[in-house]
This record gives sequence, C-alpha cells and structure tokens, in this order.
Amino acid sequence: MNDVVTQKKTHPKGLWVLFGTEMWERFNFYGMRTLLTLFIVNALMMSKEQSSLIYGGFLGLCYLTPMLGGFVSDKYLGNRNCILFGGTMMAIGQLLLFTSASIFSSNIEGAKLILYIALGVIILGNGFFKPNISSMVSSLYPKEEKSKLDTAFTIFYMGINIGAFLGQFICPILGDVTDASGNRDVFAFKWGFLAAAIAMLVGSLTFFFLKDKYVKTPDGRPIGGLPSKHSSSDYEEGEAQSAQFSTQSLLVSVIVFIGLGLLFHFAFGQNIIYSIIYGSGITLAGLILTDKSLTKVEKDRILVIYIVSFFVIFFWAAFEQAGSSLTFIADNQTDRNFFGWNMPPSMVQIFNGVFVVMFAVPFSMIWDKLRANGKEPISPAKQAMGLALIAISYFIIAHNVKDLGNSGLLAVHWLILLYLIQTFGELCLSPIGLSLVGKLAPKRFASLLFGVFFLSNASGYALAGTLGSILPATGDQFKLASDAGINLQAILDKTITPTQEQIQFLIDKKISDHYPTFAGFTIHNLFEFFMVFVILCGVASVLLFALVPTLKKMMHGIK
Repeated sequence: MNDVVTQKKTHPKGLWVLFGTEMWERFNFYGMRTLLTLFIVNALMMSKEQSSLIYGGFLGLCYLTPMLGGFVSDKYLGNRNCILFGGTMMAIGQLLLFTSASIFSSNIEGAKLILYIALGVIILGNGFFKPNISSMVSSLYPKEEKSKLDTAFTIFYMGINIGAFLGQFICPILGDVTDASGNRDVFAFKWGFLAAAIAMLVGSLTFFFLKDKYVKTPDGRPIGGLPSKHSSSDYEEGEAQSAQFSTQSLLVSVIVFIGLGLLFHFAFGQNIIYSIIYGSGITLAGLILTDKSLTKVEKDRILVIYIVSFFVIFFWAAFEQAGSSLTFIADNQTDRNFFGWNMPPSMVQIFNGVFVVMFAVPFSMIWDKLRANGKEPISPAKQAMGLALIAISYFIIAHNVKDLGNSGLLAVHWLILLYLIQTFGELCLSPIGLSLVGKLAPKRFASLLFGVFFLSNASGYALAGTLGSILPATGDQFKLASDAGINLQAILDKTITPTQEQIQFLIDKKISDHYPTFAGFTIHNLFEFFMVFVILCGVASVLLFALVPTLKKMMHGIK
C-alpha cells in the first residue's frame, strides 16, 4: 500500500482522473466481452465459428476506429470532447445490447439486427475514446519528465485492469447464470449488458466533472482542449505544429487502401471487415510518412513505432483467445471447480484482471529500479519478453491438453496459470507500447499515432478471430453427437461417411464435420491448436529481440 501512495506523490493528480475514467470504461468493455460470444451462441443460436469471427471483427474494428478518433481530435475537436462523445456512444451501445438480449426469445432476427447495430455504436464510441485518453496521459508530463512514462502507463494500465476485473466479475455474476442442473439461463444475459452500460456512464461523468480541476499541465493549462488553442510550448524546439499532407499523397492513400483491401479479400480470402482492418493499417502508416514536415529523426522514431506495432499483432492474436476459444474450452472441456465453487465459464478470464492489479505496481517498481541502476531494457526489448512469455503460456497449456482426448476435463488451475504468465507478458508489452508511442510520437501526430498503434491491436484481434474459428471440436460436441448415436471422431477421421440424417443433425447443432485448417495445416486436436500460438509468438519474439540494437539507434537517445 505504501508503494501505491509513493506513486501517487510522484505523479500528477490528472493521472488518477484518467485512471478512474479508463477504469469504468474497461469495466464496460471487458464485462460485455465476457458474455458476448456466449450470448451469440446460446441465445442467438449462431455457431462457435460464426461467433469467433464476429468477436474478432468487433474487436478489430474497435481498434481500427481510433484512427478516425485520433484524426478528428488532432485536427478539430481535441481530446476532451472526443472522450465525452466516445463514452456516451459506448453507453448507448451497451443499452442496445441489453435490448437485443431482452427480445431474442420473441424476435430472434430483430435481436440479431440490434446486436450488429449495438456493436457498431460501441465500435464508433471506442474509436473516439481510446486514443485520446492515452494521448492525454502523455501530455500530463513536461518534456523533462518523459522518462516517467513507462511507470505512468503501467499505473494507468492498473486502472484498466481494475475495471476489467470488476467487469469480468460482476457481469458474469448477473448475466451468466445457471440452475442447479447446470442449465444456462439465457434470459439473464441482459443484466450483464445493463451493468456494463451503467459503468460507462459513471466513467463519462467522472471525466466530465473532474477534468477542469485536475487534467492540466504543471503550469495550470488545461490538457486536451481544441487544437487551435495549443501553445507553442507544447512542441519540441523546431518541431512543426501541424501536419502537411499534399492532395496527391491523400489521393494515393485512398487508391492504395482500396487496392490493399481487394488484395486481402480476394488473394488471401479475408472477409470484408478484416480486409479493411489490414488495408487501413498499412495505408495510414504510409500516409504519415509522406508528411513533408517530418525530419529524419522523427521519421526514424515513427518507423520504430511501426516495427514494434507489427510484432504486437501476434501478441494480441494469441492473448485475445480469452474471449473466444479459451471461453469455449472453459465452458465445454474444463473442470471449473475452484475451492468447491463451480465457476461460470465466462468468469475464468477474470484472473487476467486480478493478476494485473496485483503485479502492475511491482512491475513499475522493477522498471524504476532498473532505470536508476542504468540497466533498464529499452521498450522493444521489454515487448520481445512479452511475446516470449505468451509463447511459454501456450506451450504449457498445449502439453496439458495433449492427453485429454475428446472427453477429459482440463483442471481450471492450468487456465489460471496461463492467465498469470500472459499477464506478465501483457505488462511487458501493452503499457510499454503505449509509453513508447507517447515518447516517440511528434506532438502534431500524437493521437493519430496512438491510432496507428491501436491498429496493430485491431489487426491482432482480426487474426485472433481467424485463429479462434479453427478451434477443433471439443468435448461437448462429441458428447452431443454420441448421445444421438453418431461417431463424430470417425466422421472427422473420414473412416466412415455420415448419412444425410447425421449431416443434417450436425448442421442443426452447429457441429463441424471436418477438421479446421490454418496456413495449409490441418488442426486435429487442442494440442495442435495451441501450438499454433507457440510458434507464432515464439518466432515473433526471437525476431524482435534480434532487431533491438537497430531499433535503439533509430530511437535517437529515447529509451
């Protein structure tokens, strides 16, 4: 507790206002996330594959729209107005989810339509909220105190995860309800969504009432106002105060975006949403580099952000299995007995938030101590550690499911261990990435470059949806088929040919009659499924470690 008090004394009060605002927003977002795929499968009667793709597309678009929110903020409305607009939109979106979960039993098609509208509204709101609150954390610190940003963002990240913990605890308690026989009450989902809406309203009101008093520079000027009111003291000496994009570069960017979208859609078989996410990330990155006011040092630093952002994609593709494939495994093939309590499957992911709250301050203290001794790794090295840790977590879980077969249950403590190791990886990567953008981004591109960084999250989430959709059949599906007299294993192995009646049964019950494939490889079981993440993140970690000396030079003295 004394450590937390010490941190409060060394950081501006505005950090704690932003901490609280983000905490309630994350309650809203992560609370909804625990229920979303379960609601889609159990209430709206869609398949797990569909729900994973919807989930990945939704998360991806949530981190695509920060590009728009960052641009509007930097150019027109400022951080404050965008945060309030985004928070209001997200609250409305959660209320629409509440509506969808209230009417599905009498109008399932109408409920599906409202679901898509709700997700669209949340996506738009998140785009205006997310980059602007992160940008304001950076603006709280004068140029001579930028070295504190790694610690500041780790504290800020603790706020994110206190909110995540609360949302992942309260929303499942209200929305993921089962009776004594283990049957899920599909009519309870709406209460979880309502709790998320209320949390978002609390967060928006927190910011509205406290921003003028506390969210300001050390000399008392408000942070995050209209761009036209920025002071020249907000910029580095000799730094340009506005972007200079030519009409030609904007036109070329539009053409490149369309071309890349078509390439990803037709050549790589990605759906339209995923194609937009991948295409826009590359296009925006290129557009910023065409700005004529950029100096050589600024270009190098921006390139570091881009390179790190590319590797971050693989981290989030693995990490965000929490809301899709790992939730389905917790639901269908895990013994969730936790000290005598049968934990709801949607709540298992709560341990990530718990562990971040427990370890965020110790991690910030480690970075401070290493910095004081001149031994602190630079940000890309920390992020390579994060990738290595997530590869290790999946390697452990892969070997613990290897001998389960189709009916054995995974002990819940292995999923808890996975979330512990992934939390350590997250603390090495995510707040450090936010801090890196805050340190390297030119002021005139601050929110926009946070948008670019979040685009790497978007791409990671899109890839997470694709990877989540290749989850092979798990225990519940084998049992369901067996109860109907169908040997699902023999059908998957192609040792028998199913009858038309059996095929129709599998279709009706949303059970795949074939093994999924990824990058030309067939995924036969959960061991092979998890090893996909081990390989992706392990290779990414090794490559990023190898690039650290080059990236250090390109950062031109910033650590």
